[in-house]
Amino acid sequence: METTSRADVQDAESTPGVPGEDVAAAGQGMPAAVRRTVDGYLMAAFPWYGLDEAFAGPRWLMQVGAAADGTVEHGATGHGEEPSLKVETTAESRAKQRFAVVVTVASRPVRRSADGTGMLEATSVSSAAWLAGSGLLSCTWPSQMERALRQDWLDQQTAIAWELADDLGGSAWSQLTLPVDGVPTDFHYRESEYGWVLAGSAREGVHVGAYGRGMSAYGLGFSVVKDITTYA
Repeated sequence: METTSRADVQDAESTPGVPGEDVAAAGQGMPAAVRRTVDGYLMAAFPWYGLDEAFAGPRWLMQVGAAADGTVEHGATGHGEEPSLKVETTAESRAKQRFAVVVTVASRPVRRSADGTGMLEATSVSSAAWLAGSGLLSCTWPSQMERALRQDWLDQQTAIAWELADDLGGSAWSQLTLPVDGVPTDFHYRESEYGWVLAGSAREGVHVGAYGRGMSAYGLGFSVVKDITTYA
C-alpha cells in the first residue's frame, strides 16, 4: 500500500499494501469533484460489488481511490443510513445508525509505480480488510474529543486496524461464509465496539471488504453491481 489518508480526519501517511489512496477511499489522483460522483466509478476497469438484491434500502456512492496515474484501484458503495461525521452528531445518534459499506479492491500483482521509481506490493484480502477497518474508523472517530486527543486516538486505532489486517489468521478473526454472486464464499470477520469488518475475495478479479454498524453481517449477500448509476 502506498500513501493513504483519512478524508477530513487525518493527514496523509504511508501505509503498506493498498495502492496509493485514501483510507476513507477518496483518490488523490482524481479531482475532488469526481470523488463522490459516478464518473470515478465508471473509470474503473473492474466490476464493483454491493449488497445483493435482498437489500431493499437506500444505496449511495462513497469515493474511489486512484493511483498517481489516475488508474482507479478501489472504491466503496454504501447501503442504509449514510453515516454523519458532523460535530453536532451525538455519540448516541451515531450508535443508532444502520449502514453497511462494501469495499471493492482490484486484484493487482507486484508492479512498478506510476513514476517508475519503485515497486508496489500486490493487493490482497488484507488490503480489503485494511480499507474496511479504516473505513469503519472514519465513521466512528470521536468528534467531541479534544483535537489533540482525537489524533492520538486515530493513530492508535489505525495502527491496530493495520495489525489486524496483516494477521488474518490471528485469533481476532473468525470465519463467516456469505454468498457472493450466489456462491458461498469464506470471509474473515471480526467485531468491535465500533461495528464489524469482513474481507474475502470474489471471482471477478477483485477482493471484497465490508464494514458496518446496526446491520447484522450474518444475513448479508454480495453481488456485482449491474448499473453503478443506480447508486448515484
